[in-house]
Amino acid sequence: MNEAVDRTQADDGRTIAGRRVGPGTPAFVIAEAGVNHNGSIESALSLADAARRAGADAVKFQLFHSADLVGPSAPTADYQRRRACETSQRAMLQRLELPAAAWAKIKTRCDRVGITFLATPFGLRELEALRNLGVPALKIASTDLTNTPLIEAAIDAGLPTILSTGASTVEELRFAVDLFRRAGAMPRLILLHCVSCYPTPPDRLNLAAVATLRKTFGVPCGLSDHSTSTQTGAWAVAAGAFVVEKHLTLDPALDGPDHALSLNPEQFAEYVAQIRSCEQTLGDGRLGMQELERNVRLTASRSIVSSCDIPIGTVLTRDLLTLKRPGTGLGPTELSRLVGRRAATDIPADTVFSWDMVT
Repeated sequence: MNEAVDRTQADDGRTIAGRRVGPGTPAFVIAEAGVNHNGSIESALSLADAARRAGADAVKFQLFHSADLVGPSAPTADYQRRRACETSQRAMLQRLELPAAAWAKIKTRCDRVGITFLATPFGLRELEALRNLGVPALKIASTDLTNTPLIEAAIDAGLPTILSTGASTVEELRFAVDLFRRAGAMPRLILLHCVSCYPTPPDRLNLAAVATLRKTFGVPCGLSDHSTSTQTGAWAVAAGAFVVEKHLTLDPALDGPDHALSLNPEQFAEYVAQIRSCEQTLGDGRLGMQELERNVRLTASRSIVSSCDIPIGTVLTRDLLTLKRPGTGLGPTELSRLVGRRAATDIPADTVFSWDMVT
């Protein structure tokens, strides 16, 4: 199917928990709590509360079973070893895994405080668990962009799906998007530009890729932000992001793989405030004069005025007319229509012209 056709059909926004996501709406801000609860249900609940207070639209966790996700010999990534005790990825994830019964409790807390609950499933049974919880959307991590069974299950779920693109090749990305296209699910897809480096230096964020993603695939796009800056979300919105995802922690000094690249609640509130300020500054993009410009227009623009005394009956020539402030009379664009008319009355020098002064 032609991608240009997809754009006209798909780039009109999505709805997540009654909140429209796409052109003409404020950015949908996701607080990525991830595994920053460190395996504690109480910490997960506190993260949901903190995300709500900070102004996020949604709080997102990660749902996995460590024994299903990683083999016993899988090592941790370099960034994980810097803040986690374990060198075994499975051992690290076992410590961060929440029991199945925790998720209903966390979602109930989110519903109560008024923030959308989202989670990233890392397997098919986790995806099914989220469907049973009644999540309004799914998030597929960058690491599963090539996980065809998981993506197909997400498509079959019939929910809006947010797909991150970190560390993927263009060919892999096109293949994943084509799964949605062939299934007729493009109107449910949101893509997030992502740099899979933890943390990401701001000068490597490549925010221009947000617009490239949207132009290439014709779906709403955004940023999964792994920098530690409070400004990058606003920059992403200026670059065209409709969704911004950022890690949130209760304390960046805690042990755990993601705390050091996360914002604390106060920083996250500033992050959201910067986004909302940017949106106000961007405006709606419509051309034309605003009402607040009217006074300057009237006082600083020019009108056609008489350059000398003009007796009644005089045929107006260009040399009898000049342009001066204020702009309260006939504007300069009317010069050609005024030349050749006759003065209907005596017109003193420096008189601002109006049509009732000529015949």
